[in-house]
Amino acid sequence: LEGAASELEASLESLMSANALDVKKAEASGKNAAFVDRLKLDEKRIMGMAKSVRDIAKWPSPVGKVLDTFDRPNGLVIEKVAVPIGSVAMIYESRPNVGADASAICLRSGNAVILKPGKESKRSSQIIVAAFHKALEANGLPKACVQLFMPKERSGLDGLLSCDKYIDLVIPRGGRGLVELVRNKSTIPTLLHLDGNCHTYIHESADLDKAVSIVVNAKLRRPGICGATESLVVDRAVAQKLIPNLLDALGDCEVRGEKEASDIDKRIVEASEGDWSTEYLDKVLSLKIVENQDEAMEFVDEHSSKHTDAIVAEDPQAAELFFARSQSAIVMHNASTQFADGGEFGFGAEIGISTGKLHARGPVGVDQMTTFKYVVRGNGQLRP
Repeated sequence: LEGAASELEASLESLMSANALDVKKAEASGKNAAFVDRLKLDEKRIMGMAKSVRDIAKWPSPVGKVLDTFDRPNGLVIEKVAVPIGSVAMIYESRPNVGADASAICLRSGNAVILKPGKESKRSSQIIVAAFHKALEANGLPKACVQLFMPKERSGLDGLLSCDKYIDLVIPRGGRGLVELVRNKSTIPTLLHLDGNCHTYIHESADLDKAVSIVVNAKLRRPGICGATESLVVDRAVAQKLIPNLLDALGDCEVRGEKEASDIDKRIVEASEGDWSTEYLDKVLSLKIVENQDEAMEFVDEHSSKHTDAIVAEDPQAAELFFARSQSAIVMHNASTQFADGGEFGFGAEIGISTGKLHARGPVGVDQMTTFKYVVRGNGQLRP
């Protein structure tokens, strides 16, 4: 992994050139600005990619770690031991850095990975995989530990998703359309990374200056990532004072709400019912005014994609109630939802944000890419 990071840095110019061609083609095909932003690599992002690989290299290997031990009355010693999952298929859309993160996480956890990026990042992905291949060969490991799968026909993906004899886990990472396609067609167990319809709730006890700065960061730092806040929920007691200041700070971000919200600030456009459940990945934000925390929690529970939801409040009891009632994989208090990231959690990077409730939840890093087996140590015991 240290070698792969160095190879990525050495590939800076060729990777930037390849990515420029990918971006040019995506723009020519009519992809929106948020999609292009996720696709684009510059020097800072490439160096950040290499840093993530190095951070993952420093993470202790989980393979062989004894997770629990049971001493039985008959003298048997039973150990629960972490082991690799096996071979992993990573299917993702426009973000080429996902290929580097997934490769590093899978290698560190003892897994092989098959990368299936979107066609838009084809050239960038080829350079990234070539960097890992050089590092693998230099360390006497087979290049097949990291494979790039770029079928010319869509049927190739269907074929991949039916390889349950050879592939142990599929991880789709992208928009709802991709994730649902994989979920519906795969005969292989799937770790779901559904859309990030993330909410930020402004409680009546919130420090409103703090609330404005948090929402601006949560929405606008990078609108096209899954941890961006897409829906804002505001207690009626603070709506009148908060909303005009918030819209001033949001600038050209479009805010959609009901009549009560637009009566407070005419810059708010009318929301449709579909807005409450939409992951915009763009400079658009829905805004719902509620009477109290109970109503807020009901609204969030109904419309959240169970990725990340946050509360802004100075009342600690309100925060604890939010933590207890939220069904999302990540819940936050007085912080931007854009911290929903494996790197920010100290994992080095993530292979995705799991929104399911089984095996792994939230950022999936090195430790989460293992399963376990039971090792039973005996000394001639016979079962009566």
